[in-house]
Amino acid sequence: MDYKLEVVVVPVSDVDRAKAFYGEQCGFNVDVDHRPNPEFRVVQMTPPGSGCSVTFGIGLAKMAPGSLQGLQLSVADIEAAHADLGGRGVSVSAIQHHDGTGFADGPGGDWNSFFFFSDPDGNGWAVQQSPTVREAAEARPA
Repeated sequence: MDYKLEVVVVPVSDVDRAKAFYGEQCGFNVDVDHRPNPEFRVVQMTPPGSGCSVTFGIGLAKMAPGSLQGLQLSVADIEAAHADLGGRGVSVSAIQHHDGTGFADGPGGDWNSFFFFSDPDGNGWAVQQSPTVREAAEARPA
């Protein structure tokens, strides 16, 4: 039996602002933007190359906006991802690694190179360098 995580609900206070942030600044693809009535709206967006999407809207989550922390994206090249998101206007932290006692500046290699950012509501994201993402990218036909 496979259990695939495909959607994570992100609590936001302003759906249009979140849609612009995730779409224009983070480069996520808009999969769905459906509003059948004023009390319900669902926007689903997927990071490029991801099998998991985020969704937000009206009438979806009972969480407070900004309360979701620890969302994580995995990338093949931490420096390229840092430059991409920073170049799109996302306020990103410096690239860091965990030295066993906490985070220190500079990359630390695969699985231990990170940077962090938050959406406009304060939902917290980590971006991690992953050799499995790099290997998958290298295996794709050109």
